[in-house]
Amino acid sequence: MMPEDIPGLKDIKEDQAVLEHIIWDLEPKQLMEPTYYINEEGKKEKKILRGYMFYIDRMSDIKPGLFLMCHTGSSYAETIAKVNEVPDELVDEAIEENKNKEYFGMVPINKKIEVWLKKELGIEK
Repeated sequence: MMPEDIPGLKDIKEDQAVLEHIIWDLEPKQLMEPTYYINEEGKKEKKILRGYMFYIDRMSDIKPGLFLMCHTGSSYAETIAKVNEVPDELVDEAIEENKNKEYFGMVPINKKIEVWLKKELGIEK
């Protein structure tokens, strides 16, 4: 998919399956955790993550951007949309607020972006 062809906010809003499976409290570092880890009892499987996660990418553009990632139960993840409509000041504030949570250029969104997204997507609760 070419960058100009990546789906946007309108496309996300029209996809009910995406809207129903957004994980709002997931951080990028949690996506990168090993599938298995060793503890005192031996090998233990981690919780399977399935759904969609918004994040801010500081590496893909000249300026940071808000993206949506799909994560499958088989641990496959792919960025599937970019939200160009988000105000730059919200992105900048989230980066500053979560600078200690940046992981491989990915920054979690904050509550203000979550509230903005829910309003824009029509899923206010």
